[in-house]
Amino acid sequence: MRNLIDFGDMSREEWDQLYTRISQIIDAPEKFIDVCRGKVSCNLFYEPSTRTNFSFQTAMLRLGGSVFGFADPNSSSVAKGETLKDTIKMVSNYADVVVMRTPWEGSAKAASLYSAVPVVNAGDGGHMHPTQTMADLTTITRLRGGVDGLCIGLCGDLKNGRTVHSLIKAMAKFNDIKFFLISPRELAVPEYMRVFMREHNMWYTEVTGLEPVIPQLDVLYMTRIQKERFVDPVEYERNKGIYVLTRRKLERAKPDMLILHPLPRVDEITVDVDDDPRAVYFQQARFGMFARMALLEHLATQPRWEDRDLPPVEIGTKPVCTNPRCITQTQHYLPPLVKKIGGVDCCGFCDAALR
Repeated sequence: MRNLIDFGDMSREEWDQLYTRISQIIDAPEKFIDVCRGKVSCNLFYEPSTRTNFSFQTAMLRLGGSVFGFADPNSSSVAKGETLKDTIKMVSNYADVVVMRTPWEGSAKAASLYSAVPVVNAGDGGHMHPTQTMADLTTITRLRGGVDGLCIGLCGDLKNGRTVHSLIKAMAKFNDIKFFLISPRELAVPEYMRVFMREHNMWYTEVTGLEPVIPQLDVLYMTRIQKERFVDPVEYERNKGIYVLTRRKLERAKPDMLILHPLPRVDEITVDVDDDPRAVYFQQARFGMFARMALLEHLATQPRWEDRDLPPVEIGTKPVCTNPRCITQTQHYLPPLVKKIGGVDCCGFCDAALR
């Protein structure tokens, strides 16, 4: 594995090997304090972040490495109009691994085309968030002993929920998973995710109510309604606060159900739920740091590619994708990448169906 752009690109064997390393780090973190000594991570955060940014920084520091980058693109040459390609070409001269979060879907894939070092997708708009999925899988496996055969409820903004999309892709690698997709109709999963689930023979059903299905769940994955993803503020006002998990609602849940949340929360989980032993979202965040330690160890120690080693990249002239959030809408030099999802031609960056 050279980059981590989409969890779907990782094989089950690669995940199992990575999880073994994660477990070793959790059990004896002091044994890993020098494995990245002399290595440097460049963290480019074009969007606000607390857990992902801090945990990636902490992960590299705990491995003995160092970190540079920005948490505000306006403090860099991005504010002067520098392209993503040029930014990546420059920072990959200085770093051993690049970690990036942006509001543009497909941006990490775009960066990987030009980087001399591995690229990690720390969230690309409402598209994917594979390292959050590593935290999710680590939490479930450590606390339940495995993933196969689980009934999982995904609740909230499933349209823009990049953590949800990545988790669905990851679960295709396991057996007998059942999904209850709980959302208002206008925030349902994108069609390319439905196509993916059908293509992989995954069991799922879409519902609008949380309480009727909660007794069946082994894992409840709550997500916030993401104000920053809405173009129409009226639509946000109509949907905010639609799902709120309370202690009363948990009375009908299984005693060993896990409550996960990628955080931050707004109002979708009441504070008194924090004291319920089934609420593991803060522990989930800690597991995420250990998962990122294992990933950084694997990627930052790989050999650097020289320019002659990078595959040639076609120069584009205009976007073939009509998704307004796709990275190709602003970076027109990107090649017109196309891939098949369920037999449908889709954008090779953001997965949206091409019209």
